[in-house]
Amino acid sequence: MTRNVVISGGGTGIGLAAARAFAADGDRVLLLGRRAAVLERAGVPGALTCAADLGDPRGVRAVERFVAAELGTVDVLIHSAGGAGYREPGAEADGDDPLDAVLHDWTLNFRLNTLTAVLLTEALKDRLADPGGRVLFLGSIAAYRGSGKGAYAAAKAALHPYAHALARELGPRGVTVNVVAPGYVEDTEFFGDAMDEERRARLVAETSTGRAGRPGDVAATLHWLASPAAGHITSQIIQVNGGAERGH
Repeated sequence: MTRNVVISGGGTGIGLAAARAFAADGDRVLLLGRRAAVLERAGVPGALTCAADLGDPRGVRAVERFVAAELGTVDVLIHSAGGAGYREPGAEADGDDPLDAVLHDWTLNFRLNTLTAVLLTEALKDRLADPGGRVLFLGSIAAYRGSGKGAYAAAKAALHPYAHALARELGPRGVTVNVVAPGYVEDTEFFGDAMDEERRARLVAETSTGRAGRPGDVAATLHWLASPAAGHITSQIIQVNGGAERGH
């Protein structure tokens, strides 16, 4: 049975790998992101695209209208949009007070990594298939151990209580909600040119598998959690990090 799969951040990295996995099953995939050209170049067979800023309610409402017109029901909603705030254009704060910089950094990271997911979920949750709907958030190993940028780690950690509350709210409808938390994953835009070989080697050495993660590792986990086999798994944080961080 063909499903409707909506993936934010679907033009690159983990989101793109997930989109390809669902499209290979014959599912109808909608790719969301801020950059129309990136979505169009993704090359996912049969995929629809809709460019919007998901941190802006107006952009989210535009997506909601698009989904209503083109899909109707959403079977799987995957939140892969996000990123490191320091890499965003205009990441530097205005003002001389150091607190201005703190405010800007934390606001930007929560907008990118928390609010994009929350706003899109709230807009589309009434369209989730019931029973059988799936909501999947992309978290991070940083939510457990922090990171060089505390604002990013905190923004990802904020997804955990939201997912737990949403699981309780949507559970009676037969909808599951989970977070997949990757460790270090290569071949994504997340690190940009900020990853040197020494840091890479250190992150790989932390794993039990002796290798970096790949987008396909995380996509396979998302794909399984969206399957009927995972119908009784909800309100969980699933770590995909090669053993770099152990379960809590």
